[in-house]
Amino acid sequence: MKILLAGGAGYIGSVLAPALIDHNYDVEVIDALWFGCHLPKEVKVIDKELFECKKEDFDGYDQVIFLAGLSNDPMAEFNPAKNFVDNGALPSYLAYKAKKAGVKRFIYASSCSVYGYTVDRLYDEESPTVSNYPYGISKLQGERGVLQMQDESFSVIAVRQGTISGFSPRMRFDLIVNTMFKTAVVEKKIMVSNPSIWRPVYDIRDAADAFVRAVQANYSINGVFNATSDNYTVGQVADLVKYEVEKKTGDKIKLDIKNIQDFRNYKVSINKAKTYLGFQPLYTIKDIIDNLFDHMDSFGDFEKDEFYNIRTFKKLQF
Repeated sequence: MKILLAGGAGYIGSVLAPALIDHNYDVEVIDALWFGCHLPKEVKVIDKELFECKKEDFDGYDQVIFLAGLSNDPMAEFNPAKNFVDNGALPSYLAYKAKKAGVKRFIYASSCSVYGYTVDRLYDEESPTVSNYPYGISKLQGERGVLQMQDESFSVIAVRQGTISGFSPRMRFDLIVNTMFKTAVVEKKIMVSNPSIWRPVYDIRDAADAFVRAVQANYSINGVFNATSDNYTVGQVADLVKYEVEKKTGDKIKLDIKNIQDFRNYKVSINKAKTYLGFQPLYTIKDIIDNLFDHMDSFGDFEKDEFYNIRTFKKLQF
């Protein structure tokens, strides 16, 4: 099977591409390479803006996985116009071209951010999507556009991902566990913006596996699926990161507790993904921290701009 990763040279794609290769899939990538390329040499990479793609660019692929677009709230707030275009319109455009080219399945990387600020209960795929900020709204727009194209010949799966963390060859330190790890190691402290807010924390290896499961699913399976490793309050995440870093380093880590208002608060059920995709998360926050420590030598300066999406994004000319 031949799979195209649209926007596949980033944080997730750099882990997903090798995982797909391990399952004997033929993997190629189209990406504008905003953040460089950290993919294995055997992956063919096409340097191209995705809105420039034509039907012919999708000829020969069995499935397309959409990983492109703006990846977090700071980027969306900095350039809301590009956010709504790249996260809302671009997925539909690519799905339309892919369907015309005979692609059998389109998998969209959505986000649990679509749920917005929720009440204190598990949200499943039928729960209200009440996000009222640019990033969450745009991810929901992307979902709805691609799902409109689903039919008997074109399967569409949207994976609503939790807050991803962990090591990737295209490393980031602007994600909850990674950020806490970095400040604990470098500054001997962890800033907790609001300890009572819920987040579905998602090891990037589990994230890659969820996409592999979506690829492998019967073509009769379509729709939206929540995917995460587990649900934690931000305070619980900080406590766990503090414990693991102190255990590894012997340093005393200080918790700097704030109570900053947050417009995101959600914990999610993944029962649907377990039932229909066979998805079973394997990793905990301890595993994320262990994985980051295993790659410490590769990080160098933790403050390099390339580790922070918003810093690189601000330098780009559109």
